[in-house]
Amino acid sequence: MKNIRLLKDRFIDKTFLTLTLLSISTVVLIALGLFYKSIPILNSTSLYNLLFSSEWKPFKEAFGFYPFIVGTLWVTAIAIIIALPLSMLTAIYLSEYAHIRVRRLVLPLIELLSGIPPVLYGVWGVLVIVPLIQDHIAPHFVEFTTGYSVLAGGIVLAIMIFPLIISIVIEVFDNVPQDLRNASLSLGATQWQTTKKVVLRKSFDGIVAAVVLAISRAFGETIAVLMVCGNLAQVPHSLFDSAYPLPALIANNYGEMMSIPMYDSALMFAALLLFVIIFLFNALSRIILYRIEKRNN
Repeated sequence: MKNIRLLKDRFIDKTFLTLTLLSISTVVLIALGLFYKSIPILNSTSLYNLLFSSEWKPFKEAFGFYPFIVGTLWVTAIAIIIALPLSMLTAIYLSEYAHIRVRRLVLPLIELLSGIPPVLYGVWGVLVIVPLIQDHIAPHFVEFTTGYSVLAGGIVLAIMIFPLIISIVIEVFDNVPQDLRNASLSLGATQWQTTKKVVLRKSFDGIVAAVVLAISRAFGETIAVLMVCGNLAQVPHSLFDSAYPLPALIANNYGEMMSIPMYDSALMFAALLLFVIIFLFNALSRIILYRIEKRNN
């Protein structure tokens, strides 16, 4: 009887191990698949030209990804610049100042934002943000813009990563021992001084991890960005220029332009590039979170 129970335990152990390895191997297989499909373009064009050339002429087999990489960086940077201060102030208020009832009421509403499909954010961006930029913001700075711009993409992305940053930062704040807050307050520090000198300083690594995760999310977002950025293969020079981020390039063209030689491989290289960037950012955030857990333990 005892042997049967041990055999069952071992069977369950091995089964779970196999399923875990299968889950991990999926990521590896995706990376290998993208690399394999990218080999033709990597063999025909140098990596330097692929990354830093601005010439995008698929019919002449000229695939320079520089405009797409810069467009992705522009949109992501704008999103972080907008979302980070708002998210931080919201998280500080809900964690350190708000009454528990307010927190219980507001947090679910914020988390609800993360469950809204990206296409709805895109539609909202087209109906509200694009006309707002075209008619009311851009005329103060440039002569003409359609409103479909990196600024529109950044604003929509900022709204999308807003709940992610708030949720993680609040969790990080909750991990700061209450004794540290009490000690600071007992020494005569105000609530804001305690927040600034104790809570924020103690949570710095966690805040960085939240930002890194938000950047990863912003890099990979496709539909909403595709709908509001204008999708022009050019290097944007201002907030009101159109851009063509990498996810939008892949989503817009895959399946339609496959008759052009090397185009399939070029899009797979774009996907591989995006995969590597997101993987590196996620790995970095995990390392930071691991350091936090290790320090707290």
